[in-house]
Amino acid sequence: MAGRHSGSTAAPHFFRLPPTLGGTVTAPESGGTDVRALHLDHDRFLETGAVPVRVRGLVAESWRRSAAAGVDVDAISAPALVVSFELVDYRSAHPLSRVSALLQEVLGRAAQECDSLMAVGDAQGRLLWVCGRPGVLRKAEQINFVEGAAWDEANAGTNAPGTALRLDAPVQIRASEHFNRTVQPWTCAAAPIHDPATHAVLGIIDITGGDDIASPQTMGMVRAAARMAEAELGRLLAVNPSDELWVPFRESAVTIEALGRPDCQLAFDGRSVRLSPRHSEILVLLVDHPEGLTGDQLAIAVYPDDVRTSTMRAELTRLRSLLGVDLLDSRPYRLRREVTCDWRTVEQHLSAGRVAEAAKAYRGPLLPQSDAPGIVERRERLERQIRAAVLASGQLDLMVSWTRSRWGADDLDMWSQQARLLPSTSPLGPIAAAEVARLHREFGVRTSPNRPGR
Repeated sequence: MAGRHSGSTAAPHFFRLPPTLGGTVTAPESGGTDVRALHLDHDRFLETGAVPVRVRGLVAESWRRSAAAGVDVDAISAPALVVSFELVDYRSAHPLSRVSALLQEVLGRAAQECDSLMAVGDAQGRLLWVCGRPGVLRKAEQINFVEGAAWDEANAGTNAPGTALRLDAPVQIRASEHFNRTVQPWTCAAAPIHDPATHAVLGIIDITGGDDIASPQTMGMVRAAARMAEAELGRLLAVNPSDELWVPFRESAVTIEALGRPDCQLAFDGRSVRLSPRHSEILVLLVDHPEGLTGDQLAIAVYPDDVRTSTMRAELTRLRSLLGVDLLDSRPYRLRREVTCDWRTVEQHLSAGRVAEAAKAYRGPLLPQSDAPGIVERRERLERQIRAAVLASGQLDLMVSWTRSRWGADDLDMWSQQARLLPSTSPLGPIAAAEVARLHREFGVRTSPNRPGR
């Protein structure tokens, strides 16, 4: 739907945006004592945690939620959680695809004519369609306001789509009312769209643009567009009562990759999420303790030194906001679904005696840059297991692959085993012997190449 026009029919006059909505995002917050005061109020909240009384209540509460979720106030927010090739399939099956053309006709075209954007998102805040003129779309890319990005409060902080979903109510967010500073050049208005049968939230409709978006007329039109979408969905259900609306993202498998990389990469519910190093450490520990861990137990396993309980609690709050309560439980903290993770896959192969499969699946040490005590112990245990299995296997191809990797290049035992087993005619023999000699010189180890040792 982005940048797409639906024929030549003009938008109905009662859905046209106000004639003053010609301001672009190139000169935001120009003039106006209220806007400047709001900017100062935002700075004061970030410095002290106190919200001045003139800040609207819904904005103040959203700022507090954003801060608790660990939203970065300066970095570009709203990570892309649905990759492009998955997005096409996902949104084509989404119930809002049935009304996307209608929303484009009654609101999207008017937004384009006024240098603004119209966006339609799902119930999790992921943007399914973003339409507008190419120049405005390019500006929106600078804050990652793009199709597939997550604009719920936990990811993007205070904003109209995310806050409207959080409150299940129409919301208008002006300039410095946004929690993230990179979004403050924009103003937006959004309203939730509900399933006409169950009244569950299906998603949101949003208008984003310059300062003039902050008008009662814009809010009224966004609300009316949402109601029109609900009415059309109701009409479609009445025509075919057996055609139930699809509920997005039923529970699915969770996969985690953490071998040979500094962080965890998750895939679940159609999302692809890259965690911070600290959250990655917590997640690995929770996977290995399906019975759950308390905050104190996690703090001991994560932090090399003593740390306040509140620090770990804040990290867990941010992680839970990112993953959702349907995935991460509390009291104790534990994962609520079965997961498939690469380090446990390696262990399963080893337990079944499948050394070659284990070696292939082992892409490197577990979170190699982490110094968290629990991760260090887990990483070293897995490395000991896979290394011992490869050494004992007698399979030269596995040993060669091990010593060609970053983590095995200085493994004297593995080189020595190769030098002992390789036939004299093998061109790899001199290489193994040379590496053994190098390691002897560098580390002063007095061990015969034919006798493994460190």
